[in-house]
Amino acid sequence: MPAINETGHAKNVANFEDLINFCTSYPTYNPASTALSVASLSTKLTDARTALNGVIAAQTTFNNAVNMRMSAFAELFPLCTRAVNALEAAGADAETVKDARTINRKLQGQRAAKADTPPPANPGDTPPAGKTISASQQSYDQLMEHFAKLINLLTTIPAYAPNETDINLTALATKLGVLQTTNSAVSSTYTAWSNSRISREETLYNQLTGLVPLAINVKKYIKSLFGAGSPQYEQVNSINFKTIRP
Repeated sequence: MPAINETGHAKNVANFEDLINFCTSYPTYNPASTALSVASLSTKLTDARTALNGVIAAQTTFNNAVNMRMSAFAELFPLCTRAVNALEAAGADAETVKDARTINRKLQGQRAAKADTPPPANPGDTPPAGKTISASQQSYDQLMEHFAKLINLLTTIPAYAPNETDINLTALATKLGVLQTTNSAVSSTYTAWSNSRISREETLYNQLTGLVPLAINVKKYIKSLFGAGSPQYEQVNSINFKTIRP
């Protein structure tokens, strides 16, 4: 289904409020359907505003999680290179150093993930191309896998005992935990953001109970009440609502 951008959703809700105001101003407005009553329409307006705010809040949380992950992973590349150099300086045998450098080279090869950027402030319903959760999760998972392999290798080398506290084994293990936590946060917050958009679509566009279908039915009722050429129908008919086409 073609998506309506964020501005379109908000405009539908704002126009719905205008429609309610016109309905309230008509003394003879008294539809047989309770769904079209001013009280019911007002409740729908409140629900729609809640749905819109829910998407904004969930998207903000997701963006923050992406930023935190970017920051955490940006420190990983130089950290691993320093650890490998410390291993070599500790006098580890050539084959061990070679293995460590191979792991680090693979890890550095995933550097493209560092360029990951959070979605723009006002995206549409779909995250930017190349930034879907499935794609980003895979690359970050690979980075963590390589990092874990490097830590495991360093753990087997008694000579690896650097004085620099940020690259000792305890610090590296802690860093891995941070990466895992921030990566998981992106996944969970993306899920919440996606679910909030589904809730918004249901509130605004459900064929039976959605805000936009209700607005269209209100227009039809006013047309039947006052006539197609009436000034009242002209008032409400000029209020536009964007729909999601199947």
